[in-house]
Amino acid sequence: MPITEDLPPGLALAWGLPVKTTKLGRKPSQSIEQIVGAALELADADGFGALSMPKIAQRLGLTANAIYRYVRSRDELLVLVAEAAWGTAPDLASGTEDWRDAANVWTRAMIDRCDVHPWLCDLPVRGAPVTPNLLDWTEAILKVLTGAGLTPTEALRCAFVLDGYARQIGGMRRDLRYSTAPPVQSDTVTRFLLPRLHERGHSVLASMMDGNDYTDDVDDDDVTFGLDRILDGIGVLVTAKRAAEPAAQDHRGARE
Repeated sequence: MPITEDLPPGLALAWGLPVKTTKLGRKPSQSIEQIVGAALELADADGFGALSMPKIAQRLGLTANAIYRYVRSRDELLVLVAEAAWGTAPDLASGTEDWRDAANVWTRAMIDRCDVHPWLCDLPVRGAPVTPNLLDWTEAILKVLTGAGLTPTEALRCAFVLDGYARQIGGMRRDLRYSTAPPVQSDTVTRFLLPRLHERGHSVLASMMDGNDYTDDVDDDDVTFGLDRILDGIGVLVTAKRAAEPAAQDHRGARE
């Protein structure tokens, strides 16, 4: 039995290996790359919910059944679309002086990808990365964090935190971008809420709203503040690991 038979959906195709599809018929008129490209265009135009096999087939002028000559299921297609959308990992070897700079670049690159393809935040997370581009992204940040002195396991856990932050920011910015609700800080909303906040004793919120400090924007200052706090926490771990290393070396030397 070929090894591709037991792999998760989409994995073999993501690595460029042919797989046996469930549909027979005439020779395919499209390529996997064209199928994925059409899916990307559809998702960018209409969101994650538009990623259905019939809609993609229609976009390419195929019958609903014909698309299964290329991919065996929607799950398989989602793996390939995510791989294409995340794209090439950022180059952290140039322009970054230390681990913190590199981690900042990596996280912001993730946020940028979510800005380009907002539907990425809706894709289900299917465990640890196993496709080429996503493994490149993972290896890039792991090299940075292990280079700072963390163990591979510690580095991976920190990478998950940074990854989650990037996706959360991307999702919030996407939701606000397409929201039809009036902004929190509009005059109408402020006039409505201020007396009610005072009635409830919410003095801090009332003060912020009165001073135009309570907003629903997620600007670069907000992103920087949150990311700096995460990197501060990782920095505490890095400092502790570096401080413990000389003591460990002295202990080993004494034993020898």
